[in-house]
Amino acid sequence: MGRTIHVIGAPMDYGADRRGVDMGTSAIRYAGLADELEKAGVECFDQGDLLIPRAEERDPDANQPTEGNAKFLREVENVNSRVAETVAETLDDGAFPLLLGGDHSIAIGSMNGAARDADLGVIWFDAHADLNIPDTSPSGNVHGMPLAAVLGRGMFEDLEWAHAPRVREESIAYVGLRSIDEHERELVRKSEMTAFTMSDIDERGITAVVEDALDIATTGTDGVHVSLDLDWLDPKEAPGVGTPVRGGVTYREAHSALETVSNRDTDDGILRSMDLVEVNPILDEQNETANLAVELASSAFGKRIL
Repeated sequence: MGRTIHVIGAPMDYGADRRGVDMGTSAIRYAGLADELEKAGVECFDQGDLLIPRAEERDPDANQPTEGNAKFLREVENVNSRVAETVAETLDDGAFPLLLGGDHSIAIGSMNGAARDADLGVIWFDAHADLNIPDTSPSGNVHGMPLAAVLGRGMFEDLEWAHAPRVREESIAYVGLRSIDEHERELVRKSEMTAFTMSDIDERGITAVVEDALDIATTGTDGVHVSLDLDWLDPKEAPGVGTPVRGGVTYREAHSALETVSNRDTDDGILRSMDLVEVNPILDEQNETANLAVELASSAFGKRIL
């Protein structure tokens, strides 16, 4: 594909309750990410990990918002501001930023960096809607808020590090939703985002759903950000995630989805940035989930059976 990928690690678990996803960056690299990407035909340069203090060294309740609950908000801001700068610099250098998490709140920074000089479409491969704000979140965990943040919902509207005005609702497509808070369900229904649930995948097939998602994310945009939470897959396929939900996509469906993205990218050059998040080695079995993350990244960048 003639592309140079810069791998950027953000080993952050401030956004989640369960510790462990901060080790996901190491697990994904150990699973052979660089070698597999090069086999897929792309040049890979690993920029290493951002330096992030451990959550145990910080106070989760410091710097709380005026209303609601958002744990480690100061730390999440600091990390995402650095992620955004690194992503923007990577794009300025003509390379492709591949973000390794860490919890899903790092997507606030990756989308802000990718949307700094571009209108950005988003495909959200995830079991969850991630559309809570501090005064609606039942947990206060910011990994359930990244889309609300970039869309400027609630308190995020006035936070420059979070709100990304060039990410618009009508250019966002969920793929594989199956676990949504009641409050989020109403927000998704009233929004201009498009949500393809697991029922849609069951009825229509993964390829048709992803093709439609790509149409949405590419209409009126300069490129597409793919955010892949490994809990999108069924826990039988990806056991090492923090918030597993039964009934997710299968191994083959996941590969077909990323191959569909790659096919469109090969034709039209649509991909601008990508996240791989929520790999938790503590909960994994023989690094199975990290291995799967590597395989799916390879499919996204062109690896095929033949």
